[in-house]
Amino acid sequence: MAWVQFHVTRYAHAVTPDALSHAIRQVLVEVAAEGIAIQVPDVVHVERPKNRDHGDYATNVALTLAKPAGIAPRVLAEAIVTRLNCVAGVSSTEIAGPGFINIRLDSAAQGELARSIVEQGSSFGHNTALAGHVINVEYISANPTGPLHLGHTRWAAVGSAISNVLAAAGAKTSSEFYINDRGVQMDKFGASVMAAAHGQPVPEDGYHGAYIVDLAAQIKAEEPELFDLPDDEQLAGFREAAYKRQLHQQQQVLALFNTHFDVWSSERALHESNAVETGFAKLRKQGHVFEHEGATWLRTTEFGDDKDRVLIKADGEYTYFASDTAYFVNKRDRGFDICIYLLGADHHGYVNRLKAVAQCNGDDKGAAEVLIGQLVKITKGGEEVKLSKRSGNIVTLEELVEEVGVDAARYSLIRYPVDSPLTLDLEVIAQRTNDNPVYYVQYAHARLASVLRNAADLKIDWAAADFDPGLLSHERENELLGALGEFPRIVASAAELREPHRVARYLEELGAGYHRFYDACRVLPRGDEAITPEHIARLWLCAAARQTLANGLALLGVSAPERM
Repeated sequence: MAWVQFHVTRYAHAVTPDALSHAIRQVLVEVAAEGIAIQVPDVVHVERPKNRDHGDYATNVALTLAKPAGIAPRVLAEAIVTRLNCVAGVSSTEIAGPGFINIRLDSAAQGELARSIVEQGSSFGHNTALAGHVINVEYISANPTGPLHLGHTRWAAVGSAISNVLAAAGAKTSSEFYINDRGVQMDKFGASVMAAAHGQPVPEDGYHGAYIVDLAAQIKAEEPELFDLPDDEQLAGFREAAYKRQLHQQQQVLALFNTHFDVWSSERALHESNAVETGFAKLRKQGHVFEHEGATWLRTTEFGDDKDRVLIKADGEYTYFASDTAYFVNKRDRGFDICIYLLGADHHGYVNRLKAVAQCNGDDKGAAEVLIGQLVKITKGGEEVKLSKRSGNIVTLEELVEEVGVDAARYSLIRYPVDSPLTLDLEVIAQRTNDNPVYYVQYAHARLASVLRNAADLKIDWAAADFDPGLLSHERENELLGALGEFPRIVASAAELREPHRVARYLEELGAGYHRFYDACRVLPRGDEAITPEHIARLWLCAAARQTLANGLALLGVSAPERM
């Protein structure tokens, strides 16, 4: 069976929700220019009605603008629809109730979206909602003193997804891991590994678990010369050797988890580069650094913090807050206008103090955004999994991946808002059934890929054939096109609200819409049936749905399998 070329005039453009919103706004500009005193909004809100008998899209803009203008909503609605009916791609309009406007599109105008998506490829969904913003996203920022645990795992998935959607919304982004490699915890870590290497008990306030013994064995085998050093030098040597290996282990497991950072920023380097003193100098110029009882303070209470914060203690020791403060100033000096921090559930106190730091630096408090992630627990067989076989008292990222795989772990962690506690059932997220959301979405992608492969096996070159978008007029085709058209707005809202779970939930709805379409609409010819323009149109629609699912999964750092 060979493909057949059909000659169809290409429609000028696809009428997407954003295009329709822009068209309505232009209509409002015309209405205002003709003497109706309305305040034209920057963006006109349009939505898909739940009851499709009400049209393809609806807007309440006449209701929202009429009262301030002192006119009846229906009068304004009539002025709008008179002009909107002349917009290319709009089939009809009607005024409902007190002034809602229902809009029906020409099927060709909607169907043209399928071609647009296929032509845009991996860039479909990208938009300019955050164009002009330069955003730093810092997440995980763990001490290099042990394996990454379940709390870090949530931020590894969500943080990278936030970075992805911000970039897709037009922001210039940099993802950053702040290495807490300075202070007393590093010394305790070194002492723990050193004790294990000598076959001695780990200090009670040290680090415990099989990984400490493993590190000690590696260092003993690879750097035996450390044992010849005096105790002080030996402690420093074990600390540095263990630090290097543990950080490398964290980097390896994050790479395995599809979490990649643009910058690995060291707290030590911050101090050694004089960035701390530089930051303090800038804050002094702003008038917010003061001395009291021999210590150096930052007056954060001026900006809503519950107390002023010590930067340098009376004995000359720098506080952790000193590093945090200098690090924010350093980020602003590097050109970031928004600094996003993803912190754990026990860091609520950091919200006001980091916003206060921003204002002490002369910035708006919005320059520092703090997202607090709630706790995660995992269950298996109805029982909570509490202990790790390698780290002693935590479940690690690496073990979660070994148990369920990268895709299931990432998708399940991203799928829920981070400000709510999360319980993951390992047995559910490892299932290969439609009860498992990640499997459901990936299966939809694989099913679409299979349809396109089958078309190729039948020698149907749909991409080279002329495409008549007006043939995509079935109710299920219309529904699927409507869902596809929402993707750029979903990406934009996920970026603006820092909520990548919106992408995951959208993909599940899109997968359901595709399955309904496939069950109702025959895509490929049966047996010796002739290839019709309708078959070609539906293959374009399948290709557009496959591309959108792939793009959404890519934003989540989850694979889009061709076969399952």
